[in-house]
Amino acid sequence: MKLATGKYIAVMDADLQHPPETLEQMYAAIEKGNDMVIASRYMAGGSAEEFSFFRKLVSKSATFIAHLMLQETKVLTDPLSGFFVFRKGIIEQDQISSSGYKILLEILVKGSGTKLVEVPYTFNPRLKGKSKLSVTENINYLRLVFGLSGYRPLKFVAVGLSGIIVNEGILYLLVYSGFFHGAITHPVFAAIPSIEFSILTNFAVNNFWTFGNRKKGHLLSKAARYNMFAGIGGVINYIAFVLLTLGISFNYLALNLLGIFFGVFANYIFSELFVWPRESELKKVQ
Repeated sequence: MKLATGKYIAVMDADLQHPPETLEQMYAAIEKGNDMVIASRYMAGGSAEEFSFFRKLVSKSATFIAHLMLQETKVLTDPLSGFFVFRKGIIEQDQISSSGYKILLEILVKGSGTKLVEVPYTFNPRLKGKSKLSVTENINYLRLVFGLSGYRPLKFVAVGLSGIIVNEGILYLLVYSGFFHGAITHPVFAAIPSIEFSILTNFAVNNFWTFGNRKKGHLLSKAARYNMFAGIGGVINYIAFVLLTLGISFNYLALNLLGIFFGVFANYIFSELFVWPRESELKKVQ
């Protein structure tokens, strides 16, 4: 990037899987005043026919993760594309920390460009060599996305773990301590206030820490949405807990813990998309 002297920089593979003839269309698009032009395999007119079912599954899963955790990528059909052109001034080299791995994600998140265009292309068959896709590459991808997201998923899990302690603690107190004069002693009934109390404490910590940089929106409105969506996870938790409690002779605290894990994934998705959504400034130009 430091050696480039032109207005635009093109990123592409050198093995001809990215067709060079597409560059002409991409250049014409960026000359219209756009900041980035991304070649997409997944928009109308594009394809990745060489991909096996497993490769397509991995690619679609990685795209889902990017769309979920990095709001800047949601306007694109192919945010993992390695074939794109961008205006040189929208990002500096020292802002890029991934040694070139999935550099597009870093430019989308850290760069100053706001006008994006996608053009379709066909991902050509590989003539020689082997794909770099491996378990190590998948781990590197997750590390990159987690870092660009501010490690929100890990923070969310940490808050969830603290919520487990709250949930299990309240459940234990209600069942064994005789709170409310012993009115709630059966685990099936005691689980309801335990779940609700943990939802409220989780909201408070997530609002302050996990999503602390997303101040938009009224606190009570966020709390209501979180309680509603987390309540779905809570219902999953409770149903699993009741079914397991009534159907399996096992420790109720362990069963409650298992029920919590059933709901945590749904809670994170709802929180990202609906409780603390982040509106990206990036706009896709048609």
